[in-house]
Amino acid sequence: MNYLQASFRGRRALVLGASGFIGRWVTAALEAAGAMVIPSVRDLSAGATAFEMAGVTSSPRQLDVTDFEALAELIRDEEPEFTFNLAGYGVDRAERDADLAIRINEQLPGRIAEILLTDAGGAERTFIHTGSALEYGVSDRVGEDDPPAPTTDYGRTKLAGTDGVSAAAGQGLRALTARLFTVFGPGEHPGRLLPSLLEAAASGGVVELSEGLQQRDFTYVDDVVEGLLRLAVVSRPDPIVNLATGRLHTVREFVSLAARELRMGDDRLRFGVHEGRDEMAHAPVPVERLRGLTDWVPAVSIPEGVRRTIAVLGLGEEVA
Repeated sequence: MNYLQASFRGRRALVLGASGFIGRWVTAALEAAGAMVIPSVRDLSAGATAFEMAGVTSSPRQLDVTDFEALAELIRDEEPEFTFNLAGYGVDRAERDADLAIRINEQLPGRIAEILLTDAGGAERTFIHTGSALEYGVSDRVGEDDPPAPTTDYGRTKLAGTDGVSAAAGQGLRALTARLFTVFGPGEHPGRLLPSLLEAAASGGVVELSEGLQQRDFTYVDDVVEGLLRLAVVSRPDPIVNLATGRLHTVREFVSLAARELRMGDDRLRFGVHEGRDEMAHAPVPVERLRGLTDWVPAVSIPEGVRRTIAVLGLGEEVA
């Protein structure tokens, strides 16, 4: 039994946003560690599909996370020792409702923390919230103590949520925000970089891209999940921790490495067709705080992550 199994076995863990890209894998990892998992989903049908991919067996609870009274009732009834918030709004380009972004990204994290502080009844509760690199804004300074200056509505609302979690940590709740950068793996939203490559590999089509010169910290989803679980059991959590590899690759490098695993020739990669998006540029992500807290940093390479994704999705013959 490893230390994560020893830490989670038999303990109650609530996962909000459990049917999302990362949420399904957090749920699966908690199950594997022996936790008693309470996964909450907005849509039971979508949840069933996501859980089938991840091999999740826990019965989901249907919950609209914008219904804070229902959320409080769920937390009171289930009494989780660990709460993981993977709910978010605005990553998918189709998600453009400003009121929902405020409700889910900005208000929800603080409300979760408030409920956990109020209803704990003396029991120790741990709250792990997922933040975003976009909270830092356009600055290349992305250390946890650097002043954030978000330039997008998504970044601003996510930062407000992080501030709420940090305030609760200052009031005594075991709470932290793990800031995520560019996460990839099975279950990503269609239209993102790796899903687009996988679709083209299976169909024999081409992928139209920008020049791909922008640099990103690409972190495989399994490493993100392990990092979240490791952070949940540290003895003295810091309020904000970058969860990333600490290494940068250009989008072009990612595409070339992934295409090699997918057996796609260079002639099917149309770089320079689209203008590059006005995206955040940053220096290598500082991960010293993560390493100090967990004695670990993500290590899955891009090629290995792509191979794992192919295996999970059962695409071996399609992309051969």
